[in-house]
Amino acid sequence: MPFATTTETGASIQGPTATLLYDDWYPALRTSTLRGNKLATAMLLGIPLVLGRRSNGRVFAMRDSCPHRGIPLSYGWFDGKHVTCRYHGWEFEPCSGQCASIPSLSSHDHLDATRIFATAFHCEERDGHAWVFIPRPGSGRKGESAERLKAVPELVKFGPRFRTAHLSANLPCNVDHGIIGLMDPAHGPFVHQAWWWRSRASIREKTKRFEPILEGFRMSAHAPSGNSAPYKLLGVYGQPIETTIDFVLPNRRTEIIRCGDKWFSSLTTVTPVTASTCRIDVVAAWNIFYYVPFVTPIAKFFGAKFVRQDQITMIQQAEGLRHNPSLMLIDDADKPAKWYFALKQARLDANSQVSDARPGAPAAKHPMDGPVDLHWRS
Repeated sequence: MPFATTTETGASIQGPTATLLYDDWYPALRTSTLRGNKLATAMLLGIPLVLGRRSNGRVFAMRDSCPHRGIPLSYGWFDGKHVTCRYHGWEFEPCSGQCASIPSLSSHDHLDATRIFATAFHCEERDGHAWVFIPRPGSGRKGESAERLKAVPELVKFGPRFRTAHLSANLPCNVDHGIIGLMDPAHGPFVHQAWWWRSRASIREKTKRFEPILEGFRMSAHAPSGNSAPYKLLGVYGQPIETTIDFVLPNRRTEIIRCGDKWFSSLTTVTPVTASTCRIDVVAAWNIFYYVPFVTPIAKFFGAKFVRQDQITMIQQAEGLRHNPSLMLIDDADKPAKWYFALKQARLDANSQVSDARPGAPAAKHPMDGPVDLHWRS
C-alpha cells in the first residue's frame, strides 16, 4: 500500500509497497502446541508450514506439501522421527526434508528415495516460539547453511528469576501497516484510552532522542512517560526508571525498562502471514512485582486488552483501506515510519544488487546520519 508523504514544498512522494522481506527469522507459532507426535500448521509469508517436535526435543518446520502429489503433509502421520504422507506413505526426515522411504518401490525400481527432498526450513525454539528462517525464493534448499544464518531473535533477560507472558492477535492488514502502527508514538491517548493507561487529557509535548543501529533505530534510554499509569507504579521502588526501545528489521520491537535491579523486557513482532494479513506476537519477561500474588494473570489480562485495542483499530482501518485512499506520513511523529520504509527499501535494493547479500556483502545505507531529537504530542 503506497504512502504519500509531504515534503517541505508540499509535494507528494510515493513510499514503497508492502513487499515481503526474506532471508530472516519469523515466529511461526507457540511451541506449547507441539506436544507428543502432534503436527501443527502455520502460514508465514504466504507459505504453508507443518511443524512438530522430534522425539529428541528438536522442533522442525517443513513446507506443508508432499513433493510427490502436493497433498499437505499435515494430513499424514508423525512418529517422532518421520513425517509420513497419507496419500502414498512416503516418509520424510523432517529437519532435513530427506525422503527415507517410498513404499511403492519394487525390486525392479532403481530410484534412490534418499535423493528426494521435501522442503524443510531452519527452525529453532526461543522464548516459547518456533522461529523459522524463510529464505528468498529460488535460493536453494533452506537457503543458507546453519553457521551462516543470522542469530535467532531472543528476548533480553537480566537474571535467572522472572515471570513471562505471551500475547498474540491477527491483523487484517499488510505487514507495513502493522509495523508502522507498532512504532507509532501518537495513537496512545486515542486507541488506548483507559483508566489504567492513557486519556486525552494526559496529552503533552514530548522530546525523544533516536539513534541509528544496525538495520534499525533506537529510542535512546530515557525516563518513561509520566502520563502512563503502569509506569507510575514503578515509583514504589524509589529508583530512577529508564526505558529503551529498539526497532530492527524485518519486524522486531524490543522494549527494556530498568528500575534499579528490577526490570521488564518485551519483544514484539509483526509477522506477514500473507501479502495482505499479518500477526502481532508479544513475549515479555519481568522481575517487577515478582512476589505479588496473581501478577502474571493480571499482566496477561491488561496486556490482552491493550493488544485487542490495537487489533480493533487495525480492523477498522482495513475498512477504509479497501477503497485505496491516498495516505500520508508527517513529521515528527511519523519519522520512525519513514525510517522503517527507508531501511526496508535499502535491504530490498541490496538483495537485488548482490546475489548473496548476507555475510560479506556491502552494508545498506542507513537513512539516519546520526542521533536526532524528535518532538510530538501524545
